Amino acid sequence: MHWFTIVLIGIATNLGNLGIGLAYGAKQTKIPIFSNVIIAIMSMIITYIAVVAGGTIIEYISPSKANLLGSLLLCAIGLWTLLSNRFSKQETLINPELIDEDRDYTISCREAITLGFILSANCLASGIAIGANGISAIWTVISIGFFSIVTVGVGSHLCYLLIKTFVGKYSTSISGWLLIMIGIYEIFA
Repeated sequence: MHWFTIVLIGIATNLGNLGIGLAYGAKQTKIPIFSNVIIAIMSMIITYIAVVAGGTIIEYISPSKANLLGSLLLCAIGLWTLLSNRFSKQETLINPELIDEDRDYTISCREAITLGFILSANCLASGIAIGANGISAIWTVISIGFFSIVTVGVGSHLCYLLIKTFVGKYSTSISGWLLIMIGIYEIFA
């Protein structure tokens, strides 16, 4: 089993969630544990669908070609993450007022569904690549759900400590580089 890849995918796809948690914590917008779990469940559902879709690729092409395709897709997602981070205004993507519709500085369950759907975009493309590589859907989904809860929770609760650290400042770039490294690792694994 690809345990190393499963754990790294869980971390890499959720580093953006760390940035969200940091931004929400800095603006004193709370993400209660139940809302955090809803965000994780949304990521898990989207990931599972994507992994299954990626797994169907194996039915139409050889496993070695599917593995190469999935690995190259991970590298491409990592590169896209790096470029989109460089050329976009991240502040507009992590503006709590856009999600916190009732302006009560708490992300409700309904608002968490919207936020979870937005944050699961990373999981969609990565899930397809993971499925094409033949990596376990269940363990990947569990890893992504676990690290989603951890990164959002840590980011929102420890924002003032983390926002000035290397990881806090460069979480999206780190995510992109991790995805590229995972893709390269999977080519040769």
